[in-house]
Amino acid sequence: MNIYRSPQIPLALPATVHQLDNGLTLIHHHLPATGVSAIDVWVNAGSIVEPNEWSGMAHFLEHMIFKGTSKLAPGAFDQAIENRGGMTNAATSYDYAHFYMTTASKDFAETLPYLGELLLNAAIPDDEFGRERDVVLEEILQTYDDPDAIAFQVLSELVYQRHPYGRPILGTEESLMPRSAEEMRSFHRTHYQPENMTVVVTGDIDLDEAKLQVEKAFHPFPNSMSCPRHEAEAEPPITSIRREELYLPRLEQARLLMAWIAPGVEPLQQDDADEPLPWKRFERSNQQDPLKAACGLDLLSAVLASGRTSRFVQELREERQLVQAIDCSFSLQRDSSLFTIAAWLDPEDLERVEALICDRLSHLMTIPIAQAELDRTKRLLCNDHAFSTETPGQLAGLYGYYHSLAQIEAAIAYPHWIQSFTTEDLRDLASHYLSPYHYAAIVVKPM
Repeated sequence: MNIYRSPQIPLALPATVHQLDNGLTLIHHHLPATGVSAIDVWVNAGSIVEPNEWSGMAHFLEHMIFKGTSKLAPGAFDQAIENRGGMTNAATSYDYAHFYMTTASKDFAETLPYLGELLLNAAIPDDEFGRERDVVLEEILQTYDDPDAIAFQVLSELVYQRHPYGRPILGTEESLMPRSAEEMRSFHRTHYQPENMTVVVTGDIDLDEAKLQVEKAFHPFPNSMSCPRHEAEAEPPITSIRREELYLPRLEQARLLMAWIAPGVEPLQQDDADEPLPWKRFERSNQQDPLKAACGLDLLSAVLASGRTSRFVQELREERQLVQAIDCSFSLQRDSSLFTIAAWLDPEDLERVEALICDRLSHLMTIPIAQAELDRTKRLLCNDHAFSTETPGQLAGLYGYYHSLAQIEAAIAYPHWIQSFTTEDLRDLASHYLSPYHYAAIVVKPM
């Protein structure tokens, strides 16, 4: 995939990308005079690589990474970073796990080895395994008390009936209880290998120093092991309206969640070629780049529900007062992305709001967006992108995210792509992906 395919805009990447001798990727961006260094390590080992019966392992491992190594006692890493005034955290998604920290630049060389030691040589001790599993199980229980989290999980299962994007990232008690520390060690040694990892260094550290310290801190890697892997299947397109109703106690307002499958960065091929995948239909149109299509869907989501003057907020909340809140979002994922609309409203308005949403999507396919509205939304997204690249930590996250998921150049191409869309492009995208007749819907009502 050539991300410069359209539009043809020469873009200079301010960061540099280096492949170290051991296969580890280093992304570096020197920001002099900030006094800060941000390190963000991305591992292509999110929950989609787990076998079904190991669901939740990637997220659980993220917890166990911080339980130390043979050289670092549990808690020693946090103490080393926080004693120097730094901060650190981690997150796991479907497509990746990442671990990040921010410190004063003068502490970069002293703190980086702690992070490298944790990620390469996590001990995953048996006694800590059981204790931390209880912490994860409590985290899972907390999601059961969150109506929005429950609704979104059911929606994901309704959309992704084959692909692991339909599984909960946290796993379940049934999937986690049978697992062992030994199995997690094999998962770690299989996936936390240099060819699968990217270290991003941004801030007041020059390139030579960054390379020297990363080469020292991320070497040597332990020998690779093998563990069961999951081979994801392509998700068939939604060819009807899939609907499910939930009834939950202590619910003040109903929820309406609607979802459409959108192109992933690396869409899987489906065996059954009779019904083309949505992104295959897209390839036959004049928009051929899935990543650019993703930007266009991001733009459409902002047209619909970003800000007080957006279409759904203006009509459904401000004028008709049918919803308490409404949101629209696009989630870029490696195999298959997701476009969602969520509304919080009174139960008696559910059918009317869903019908209005479908009607307004039909308008998107037939009536071009006014140029002034399109220009306003483009400014909104481009400014939001600019605001999200102000700090070394934000830049490190942006570079790592796009490099792990697609190509790093997308981090700077995004605003240019957004500006390149015409009203006709967006009408074409809406026609291909946002059918009012083919989607998944979850309705949540008070019990």
